[in-house]
Amino acid sequence: MLKDFSKVLTFLTVVRERSFSRASAKMGISQPAVTQQIKFIEEYMQTKLLDRKKNGIILTKEGEELYRIAQKLEKCIQNTEKEIVKIINKELNFIISASYTIGSYILPNYISNIKESIANEVFINIKKSNEAIDDLISERADIALIESPNFKEGVIYREWMEDELVFFSNTPLPKYIKPSDLKKYAWVCREENSHTRRIMAEIFGELALACSEDFEMRSVLSDSTAVKQTILKYPTDAKKPVIAVMSRFVIADEIERGVLFEARLKTKKIKRKLYIAYLKQDKHNAFVDNVVKYLQSLKLANS
Repeated sequence: MLKDFSKVLTFLTVVRERSFSRASAKMGISQPAVTQQIKFIEEYMQTKLLDRKKNGIILTKEGEELYRIAQKLEKCIQNTEKEIVKIINKELNFIISASYTIGSYILPNYISNIKESIANEVFINIKKSNEAIDDLISERADIALIESPNFKEGVIYREWMEDELVFFSNTPLPKYIKPSDLKKYAWVCREENSHTRRIMAEIFGELALACSEDFEMRSVLSDSTAVKQTILKYPTDAKKPVIAVMSRFVIADEIERGVLFEARLKTKKIKRKLYIAYLKQDKHNAFVDNVVKYLQSLKLANS
């Protein structure tokens, strides 16, 4: 069993997540595969390791002992990987293709730490999510960070973090906007094929609203920065306040400085998942693995 550490890692992940389904999402493998690997370990050790309860996973006495040993084994492997990276010590331009919001507003805060994790230079290419995946498949990028899942064969996708879309304006807004009040505003929107626009079209569809028919549209723009700058420079004495929808990551600094104001939809929070993607053939690539582990370690609060 120890020759295949992936099964031990699955066991560690199930215990830490206290859930087979959450372990499946974190590891990027199916839930039946997780169950099968745990079953293999239990059959190999001829003992029950885990009990499923309503409030999560509980370790048996034997499971607790294996967990203690597995943690030691994991630490040894991690230290070995660090040494291997030092031995490799080759010139490498590690390339990340990232969607606009991630590449412009999230990654810049962590580039130096990513460089340190692999002891090499890191470059970011800012693309649309589908273009970032194309870069990955054509090996023009080592990993892709995307906001819109574009599932392709040969690529591993891991859920990364949660983003929230909010309404914002350069004039004060109520904390929550009722669906019935959405028509009171003028709008600056993203282009129709953008991920943000598609999400909002679904939300508005549930409310029996349509952007082009029910709202007064002032501008349709192709990227988040253009939308934000348009809102920032719009006259504050206009008869109708102008609003747009944006990731909270994009407008966080302006909200903090008090030059933009945010609001949420009264009926629900508008959330989306961000993903890490890399090629299956790079599953054991030390550089890719170190960057992915670092990114997954980030605890970014977006509330």
